[in-house]
Amino acid sequence: MPKNCSFDIVSVIDIAEVKNAINQSLMEIKQRFDFKGSKSNITLDEGKRQLTLFSDDDHKMKSVIDILQGKLVKRQVSLKGMDYGKLEDASGGAVRQVITVQNGIPQDKGKDIVKEIKSMKIKVQAQIMDEQVRVTGKNRDDLQLVIANLKQKDFGLDMQFTNYR
Repeated sequence: MPKNCSFDIVSVIDIAEVKNAINQSLMEIKQRFDFKGSKSNITLDEGKRQLTLFSDDDHKMKSVIDILQGKLVKRQVSLKGMDYGKLEDASGGAVRQVITVQNGIPQDKGKDIVKEIKSMKIKVQAQIMDEQVRVTGKNRDDLQLVIANLKQKDFGLDMQFTNYR
């Protein structure tokens, strides 16, 4: 009997890289002339995996987001893994925005991935396991075909393919 092969589909953002991007962004904000005297700041709550951006007004907030996104991209952190909250008014006419860093595949997105795999009509099984999707099959070529097809689709999240055996 042939041995089953499998791989996992996960979505994990490296929080250490996010921290480094925040530190680089804060350094740039301190040095830029257009932020002179500004109260712009970025904080990270590691437990909740949330970034809180704070700035004087909408225009400066857009600049802070642009700086942060640029630093994240340079550190190979996918912007698909960031869930932007709505812009809130803070004290003194300032604005605040909360960004949640994705960790794992949400249940509804997992169902979409499984549905997509089943629609490919390839002899593999896909199942949701906590915050990841495991795909198993007898043929490694089928698994590679599934990976290639999923890379072409956009599920609105950063997917990595791990534990390929």
